[in-house]
Amino acid sequence: MSFALDVKKELAKAENKSRSQDFAEVYGMLLFSRHFSSSEIGLKTKSISVAELCISKLNTLFAPVVEKQSVLKPTKNFINLHTVSLVIPEECDRIFTSFGHSEKSPSLRLNRANIEDDMCRVAFLRGAFLSCGSVNDPAKNYHLEFCSQYKNLSQDLCTLLCEIEECSLSPKIILRSGAYVVYLKDSEQITDLLTYMGAPGSAMDIMNAKAYKEMRNLANLRTNSEFANITKTANASARQLWAIEKLDRSIGLSSLPEPLYEIALLRRENPELSLRALGDLLSPPISRSGVNHRLQKLIELAENEVKGE
Repeated sequence: MSFALDVKKELAKAENKSRSQDFAEVYGMLLFSRHFSSSEIGLKTKSISVAELCISKLNTLFAPVVEKQSVLKPTKNFINLHTVSLVIPEECDRIFTSFGHSEKSPSLRLNRANIEDDMCRVAFLRGAFLSCGSVNDPAKNYHLEFCSQYKNLSQDLCTLLCEIEECSLSPKIILRSGAYVVYLKDSEQITDLLTYMGAPGSAMDIMNAKAYKEMRNLANLRTNSEFANITKTANASARQLWAIEKLDRSIGLSSLPEPLYEIALLRRENPELSLRALGDLLSPPISRSGVNHRLQKLIELAENEVKGE
């Protein structure tokens, strides 16, 4: 089962405390369904939980004749597609008008009279998400969306989301494949909205996935940094060893000043040690910068020998 289906399964279990909340939830489901008019009402979903919830709420509120069909969709994972539709056109008209809509309206818009209070708004948004919403697996990326066929309705939804004081959401709208998509990409806003709608468990899954990714990225950053430092040290050591061997063949290390002679022998015997560790082996010990200065001097002398050849 996908993460989005898990989220909808959790949301479908959320309980309303009043008939007005049930009314708002069903309104959200139907308003953002595939077909919502005076002559046709139908919802399509991949979630059996959503299909069963829609039928249950419709029967409680309106007792219509409802038809449910399930078809195995030939996709990669063979997903069942469930269709819930009203059979009798007169009942479609009865339900459509009960929500305050009319075929005379130029476009489908949100009727706020069906959202009596804050709890009804929660129920409505939950219903809308169950009908047309989706959320990505947080292991991949952060993305939650509502998809609608109607531009004005999408703008109404966007406005409603922005009015939630508990969440501080900043949704955006894009046109994709002929549909209007209201979406969020901020992980905190997504978890806030899921918690608000009634899916705290799914919200916690996203927070856990985010924490895991942050820890993994930090570990990778440290590993890459350590590897880069090791590579840098190895390259520097190789350059120093080249200079020492070049000077040994050309003028002989014994001809070098005592400080350079000592560090040359130490580096050749300890190619893996850091500059600080090399400095500690000298008597008396010298600082890291002092060791680096001597080794750089060896490299300069070797390069001058090459130029003089």
